[in-house]
Amino acid sequence: MGAPPGYRPSAWVHLLHQLPRADFQLRPVPSGFAPQEQEYQQALLLVVALAGLGLGLSLIFIAVYLIRFCCCRSPEPPGSKSPTPGGGCVTWSCIVALLVGCTGIGIGFYGNSETSDGVSQLSSALLHANHTLSAIDHLVLETVERLGEAVRTELTTLEEVLEPRTELVAAARGARRQAEAVAQQLQGLAFWQGVPLSPLQVAEDVSFVEEYRWLAYVLLLLLELLVCLFTLLGLAKQSKWLVIVMTVMSLLVLVLSWGSMGLEAATAVGLSDFCSNPDPYILNLTQEETGLSSDILSYYFLCNQAVSNPFQQRLTLSQRALANIHSQLLGLEREAVPQFPSAQKPLLSLEETLNVTEGNFHQLVALLHCRGLHKDYGAALRGLCEDALEGLLFLLLFSLLSAGALATALCSLPRAWALFPPSDDYDDTDDDDPFNPQESKRFVQWQSSI
Repeated sequence: MGAPPGYRPSAWVHLLHQLPRADFQLRPVPSGFAPQEQEYQQALLLVVALAGLGLGLSLIFIAVYLIRFCCCRSPEPPGSKSPTPGGGCVTWSCIVALLVGCTGIGIGFYGNSETSDGVSQLSSALLHANHTLSAIDHLVLETVERLGEAVRTELTTLEEVLEPRTELVAAARGARRQAEAVAQQLQGLAFWQGVPLSPLQVAEDVSFVEEYRWLAYVLLLLLELLVCLFTLLGLAKQSKWLVIVMTVMSLLVLVLSWGSMGLEAATAVGLSDFCSNPDPYILNLTQEETGLSSDILSYYFLCNQAVSNPFQQRLTLSQRALANIHSQLLGLEREAVPQFPSAQKPLLSLEETLNVTEGNFHQLVALLHCRGLHKDYGAALRGLCEDALEGLLFLLLFSLLSAGALATALCSLPRAWALFPPSDDYDDTDDDDPFNPQESKRFVQWQSSI
């Protein structure tokens, strides 16, 4: 099978396609793209389940670490104000983890943008293909209507005018038969007319889903960015309440990160299976949805020397019929106009109709060639299998960095929180402040002694 122009499966597609797959019973599953089969669906769900397992292990590790920290910590002697050994190390490890999380957020924004660009390229290719198919239907309809109008009016009038000359009437009727044959052949060229599958509707559905996917990731990225920034602010200000709130938010974002990681991994694996050899699946799906013959679909999706043009015979017959009509009209103009001057007007109108028909026919030949639609097919594959897949891998990297950074921060924040000084409202007040309760008491005693 011939690959679309400019599209070749990337190294990431080959790498992900080679990963082993298994169903829920851990039986091997072929890596061919088959989303309708239950075993393949289970293989992708197992990838999502691995992310869930990672989340569970992370939560267990964090819980064990925090329980050990709270229950196994050696008591400090009363009045001891000496810093805990390694306290600065704990704080800095938390800060470094949050900075790594911020780096992952930048990667996530880039990956989200790349994925959106790839899906936009897919939608644009579908819209262009829809424009081509609509143009074919419109040209066929316009040309058939024009020829039918010419047969009903100009050729009928011409036959009535030339009725005294039997041989001229026979030539006019020959032109009528050729025009009807052209109209019949052209009607078979509108192959997408009446097909239930609309590229425009598919493009709109894809854009609708992508809009909400992009927005959801932007909100997730902004949420994690706010958590990282406010956590750093809480550490800098040594604000216990802010660190506590951000610890709870970090736990929420950790769950969301692992969840997005599972979806991204499963989507990347499935997309790599599709992109490794997309032609068979696309051919079968399109034939099932449209009911078109495999010859037509193979011509446009493969577009190589091994597949002949399924419309070539109709185009050849139409071209010959148009040439015959043209020669018959020239003969009638040469023979009939000197004897029947009233025949000149319908003949001129017929020649104009013939010129417009020939122009539409040449446009149809260009539109029906496989190059245009096959180019749209290649653009759609490049957008989906290159940009979108690359963006998914960057989003997967973001989720990994985010999960690791937040897990580290969740382990470090309680220890850093324990190092903060006691939040006594009176310890930090100035002795000379008249609003200090102790200073106010001394002022009252001084005044009463006076």
